[in-house]
Amino acid sequence: MSFPLLTATAALPAIGAVATAAVPAARRNAAKALALVFSLATLALAIVVLVRFDPGGSRYQLTESHSWIKDFGVRYELGVDGIGVALVALTALLIPFVILAGWHDADPLETGNKRWRPTQGFFALILAVEAMVILSFEATDVFLFYIFFEAMLIPMYFLIGGFGDRAHEHGEEVASTQRSYAAVKFLLYNLVGGLIMLAAVIGLYVVAGNFSLTEIVQARADGTLHMATSTERWLFLGFFFAFAVKAPLWPLHTWLPNAMGEATTPVAVLITAVVDKVGTFAMLRFCLQLFPEASKWATPVILVLAVISIVYGALLAVGQRDIKRLVAYASISHFGFIILGIFAMTSQGQSGATLYMVNHGISTAALMLVAGFLISRRGSRLIADYGGVQKVAPVLAGTFLIGGLATLSLPGLAPFVSEFLVLVGTFARYPAIGIVATLGIVLAALYTLVLYQRTMTGPVKPEVSAMPDLRARELVVVTPLIVLLIFLGVYPKPVTDIVNPAVKQTLSDVHKKDPKPEVEAAK
Repeated sequence: MSFPLLTATAALPAIGAVATAAVPAARRNAAKALALVFSLATLALAIVVLVRFDPGGSRYQLTESHSWIKDFGVRYELGVDGIGVALVALTALLIPFVILAGWHDADPLETGNKRWRPTQGFFALILAVEAMVILSFEATDVFLFYIFFEAMLIPMYFLIGGFGDRAHEHGEEVASTQRSYAAVKFLLYNLVGGLIMLAAVIGLYVVAGNFSLTEIVQARADGTLHMATSTERWLFLGFFFAFAVKAPLWPLHTWLPNAMGEATTPVAVLITAVVDKVGTFAMLRFCLQLFPEASKWATPVILVLAVISIVYGALLAVGQRDIKRLVAYASISHFGFIILGIFAMTSQGQSGATLYMVNHGISTAALMLVAGFLISRRGSRLIADYGGVQKVAPVLAGTFLIGGLATLSLPGLAPFVSEFLVLVGTFARYPAIGIVATLGIVLAALYTLVLYQRTMTGPVKPEVSAMPDLRARELVVVTPLIVLLIFLGVYPKPVTDIVNPAVKQTLSDVHKKDPKPEVEAAK
């Protein structure tokens, strides 16, 4: 039997989580170092997966299949297509930066009562989330996917509720209450979505007789599995609702600003750059492949919701006073673009949406982590508390600017390519929707440039006059992300070559072809 590479890629951070949690409480630095080593080892395995993956080969590669719960047809089935392998690589890439950025975020609080904070638990929970997210990207058994789709909520709940942002404008007691509220809201929203999905998963088993994605898709293609129209639509809605909550899509988005605002900065990055990608990924893998006709039936409504997310998220970002909540609402807008690209049902749109998942993860991580370094220096998340930072910390201001310009999809930086492809793909089939979506680009420029102007330019405020520039550890975190933003902005081919074959196969599953351009024949 060949080496189970996909299992190893997910098992390594899970083992790291257990090992990190077992480190004695007095050896906090050893726990941090151990977590970092396991995250780097996971990245090395993810690179091996990426190298071993052949874009021109079969749809699902490096597959593993073992009987698990035989009586219910549940199998331990793993496999990655081009979309899955790109997101596994993204997850493994970002986790070491998340750990480095949060190096001191779980240190004991120096307060009057010296409240204890379990440092080992913080880093163990991050590795546990990584393991579950990677398995979600690899699972080709619907029930197996569902287990890890739901299980990741537990470590995320403790990361949000147990380790809050120290830069809070209120006292510790108020901050703790708000953290608890944000964590419970995150858990309830996602649990409700998951319970609805569970009913749909059971319904799928009743109809198909098994949980294997590949077998169900093949049976539908062969005509040996038939679903009544109403049945397919109800099952689609059950799956899509859970994924829309995770994504998050308007109006199911309200948990995200609370969670990102109250969590530590690295955990906020984990939420929006890693965990939320599972929702949009699952729309491509499960909604479109399992329920092609229902996906086309629901497309008009989903496109409208996506456009509302784009404009609504951007408008609320413009009016934010809190830096982290601004980034949260900007992410809602960006996820609207991703969902728009998926349901435009064109190769450009879906390639752009997949590329957007990767690029948004990198750009949001860069912007949010630099914002976190800024907030930790001043001790405030409020935009009004800053001014003139570029004069005292030019490197911090410069990296903040690049992250912000990537967020507004400036040409030459990675998100521009993906956003351009999404809009081109949308215009090809739904020009009116595409025109409204472009408003999000204008608003992105507004909230990004206003944020930079209010925090980095102008007179130096006394509170920031002694602010230090980025330190060595912080530069190690930010520099690779900035380099990737520029590299993929100039040369996105390495990613598009991997995802394009999977996109074409997904379009084939829903029996869609790119619309032919209406060009007047030359006379």
